[in-house]
Amino acid sequence: MHSGVPRMIDFHMHSFASDGCLCPAEIFRRAEVAGIDAVGIADHADFSNAVRLISENIQAAVRERALDEGIAAFAGIELTHVRPAHIGHLVKTARHAGAEFVIVHGETPVEPVVPGTNRAAVEAACDILAHPGLITLEDARRAAEKGVLLEISGKAGHSLANGHVADMAKKAGAKLIFGSDSHEPGHMHGREDAEKVLRAAGLDDADVSLAFANALELYNRLLEIHVRKDVENGEK
Repeated sequence: MHSGVPRMIDFHMHSFASDGCLCPAEIFRRAEVAGIDAVGIADHADFSNAVRLISENIQAAVRERALDEGIAAFAGIELTHVRPAHIGHLVKTARHAGAEFVIVHGETPVEPVVPGTNRAAVEAACDILAHPGLITLEDARRAAEKGVLLEISGKAGHSLANGHVADMAKKAGAKLIFGSDSHEPGHMHGREDAEKVLRAAGLDDADVSLAFANALELYNRLLEIHVRKDVENGEK
């Protein structure tokens, strides 16, 4: 894994283990070519497949991180269309299974996500609430208290509510993060493209910088924890 501070971090990518079209190795290489320095694979999951997907993608991420020429890769999960009553349990299950970060599929305006999903995800203290649609100010304030990052989405459809999400986050003091929600190579966003999406959501230069800083903060936390585990596992 290359050393230094990553300029572009994207924790929201999908492989063909769920509904993406690339295997992890190709995601890593195409992301590298696109100018993305750190990648998180977060395949769609519920109780039926979360543990298996986490295990499979951890293997890919650990091997990529071990290479001098590799990028910083992490294995997470996106809990998708899970009913609010089950989200807290599944977040705990995912973490116990080794998920390096947990995303919850928020109440996007273009899918029939069960109302109450945003609140349940925040209360479960997931790492990122993806495309949370018309999130309420109350839920955004709770996200700020819980340290849950609210995603500004690069994906068509999900991005329709980006302006509202940005507005609620700023009013509530919640932290924002960019996520491409990439399912194929054309969905990947380099730094400049991600900046355009963030600005289109109504964010100024300072806000844009903060969104990238929030991604870097999560990256550093994961790196500290999980690179240490990689070393420990290698010594066994």
